[in-house]
Amino acid sequence: MGNSFGHLFRIHTYGESHGKALGVIIDGCPAGLVIDEDFIQAELDRRKPGQSKITTQRKEADEFEIVSGVFEGKSTGTPISIIIRNEDQKSKDYSHIADKFRPSHADYTFQAKYGIRDYRGGGRSSARETVARVAAGAIAKLLLKHYNITVAAYVSQVGSLKLETPYQQLDLKSAEENIVRCPDQEMAEKMIALIDQTRLDRDTIGGIVTGVIQGVPAGLGEPVFDKLHAEIGKAMLSINAVKGFEYGSGFEGVKLNGSAHNDAFYSEGNEVKTRTNHSGGIQGGISNGEDIYFNVAFKPVATIMQDQESVNEAGESITVSGKGRHDPCVVPRAVPIVEAMAALVIADYLLISKSNKIQ
Repeated sequence: MGNSFGHLFRIHTYGESHGKALGVIIDGCPAGLVIDEDFIQAELDRRKPGQSKITTQRKEADEFEIVSGVFEGKSTGTPISIIIRNEDQKSKDYSHIADKFRPSHADYTFQAKYGIRDYRGGGRSSARETVARVAAGAIAKLLLKHYNITVAAYVSQVGSLKLETPYQQLDLKSAEENIVRCPDQEMAEKMIALIDQTRLDRDTIGGIVTGVIQGVPAGLGEPVFDKLHAEIGKAMLSINAVKGFEYGSGFEGVKLNGSAHNDAFYSEGNEVKTRTNHSGGIQGGISNGEDIYFNVAFKPVATIMQDQESVNEAGESITVSGKGRHDPCVVPRAVPIVEAMAALVIADYLLISKSNKIQ
């Protein structure tokens, strides 16, 4: 249960942090899509560990292998299976917590649910699982590219450092020019310094990733339980360490009166447009053709290099000491994960509105 996502463009992920491999099965990808393996690897490289001084120093090449569903460089319409093998596990780093519950991790809840847990790096609860999502999201992006739909994300906040510039005034591609993935270079330097100092303090810090989806046609989504924004929210909240999601005006919208918040319509040629976009490109659960934009809040990483109060499986009071290799801030590596999950949702809803074949 809970290892699959999507309706027509559906994925099923498998694997653990310190297992032999992780992977994904993608069902519902239309036949005839050109599968650019260099692009898939580039997306995985954006997420992989060991990128810089402000990420975990675990070294994984995250090289993938397509096992099925692709022939002569194109999708066949059958399930696409992708596997990514683990190479740099250091399971001994976790032997000290084999029977202990780390604060704010999934150790206790997994034990309560299953009666057994893989304590090595958190097993299935580890963010290592997201490598499979990024692989699937890369294929979703290739499908969206066919329809001129783009998905981009960037770090807009780390701790109290917040980039106030609207996304429309930013060059989103420039986010890849620095290790924190913030498109404002001056703010990026401040964010990097804050994360690095937090690392030196043996602590962690949270942040926000902003996502922008452009080129989505009007009419995607369902009006009641499967609203487009609800599905995007579910996708984002399924990512490790996510504590909040908002789209459009979000929580700031409560400060406006309806007269200021309403998005007035006007005609531009044969298209219906809105003069503002407080709705975030979605009205009534259905896309209206404007940009879809949203924020995803990530908590500070739960593993800190400090002693913490906890209990063990016997219920005895103990002290847990952080060990191993961990990100002091997850948001730089979360950017491609946010993009992947957004792409999966849009690809899914796009196929629901179309036939199951590339036109």
